[in-house]
Amino acid sequence: MTESFVLPDVLEPGLSLVFCGTAAGTRSAQDRAYYAHPGNMFWRTVYAVGLTPRLLAPAEFARMPAYGLGLTDLSKFHYGNDNELPVGAFDVAALRSKIETFAPRVLAFTSKHAGTSALGKSLTYGLQPARWGRTQLFVLPSPSGQARRSWNAGIWQELADLVRTQPPGIER
Repeated sequence: MTESFVLPDVLEPGLSLVFCGTAAGTRSAQDRAYYAHPGNMFWRTVYAVGLTPRLLAPAEFARMPAYGLGLTDLSKFHYGNDNELPVGAFDVAALRSKIETFAPRVLAFTSKHAGTSALGKSLTYGLQPARWGRTQLFVLPSPSGQARRSWNAGIWQELADLVRTQPPGIER
């Protein structure tokens, strides 16, 4: 399932945190909004862990920089479930270049598959030892309804606590 640029990046300098998924799901592509499927826990969790002061609707994704947050995907030109994406759909080099250019304090992969695909190794949830430039890397359990068995909001809270307790410009 391909089309030109499925969802725009929400990136700018000075962000505290950028979320990165694998690719837009079918519902997100149809609605032209990140994490748009009603069964997806992304927006509820971002609010519940205190990263936004109110629950945002998926259509409000462009407002994320007002809260120091950004959004992107490993695949910008394909959408669907991970198992439906063509080989080579993920552009890790382009993602890394964007992250090194915009230099958010933290890049959080919104699934273990996204993190493993980008970092090229088996990993655990949480803060990773590697960095991309000055950016810390973090791996979250997927908020997708299809991944409910691996769901753990506590790891999302760890991320929120890291972002809140780490002042801008301070590297750990």
